[in-house]
Amino acid sequence: MKPAKESSDVRIDKYLWAIRIFKSRSLASEAIDGGKVKFDGDSVKGSKKVKIGEKYRIKREQQVLEIEVTQIIEKRVSAALAQECYTEVFNSLTDLPKIQSAFFHSAIDREKGKGRPTKRERRDIDEFLEEDV
Repeated sequence: MKPAKESSDVRIDKYLWAIRIFKSRSLASEAIDGGKVKFDGDSVKGSKKVKIGEKYRIKREQQVLEIEVTQIIEKRVSAALAQECYTEVFNSLTDLPKIQSAFFHSAIDREKGKGRPTKRERRDIDEFLEEDV
């Protein structure tokens, strides 16, 4: 893989597609137009030129990703080569602690076959759980 020449300019939408952050260039453009890609806290335009050392914050689906550009490419390459072109500064899926689900309490055991709790039992369970918090 050859890095892009210093004189060649690569647009942010094309770069995000090339490093496989988005599956298609149109999805990258939609995210940029929707304000989901930020540089220094401000939304960027699709025509912004990427430079080495810049950091971008990207929101996609339920993930927040912050990357730093280490190498500029303009053509889509394999995933292994694409990962060499940026470094992950922050990834919400791996960097944030896991939160226990509000719907799962392993401390509560019910007899098998007893069915759902009644309204009165439900209130007792909720009262018991509120004491722990």
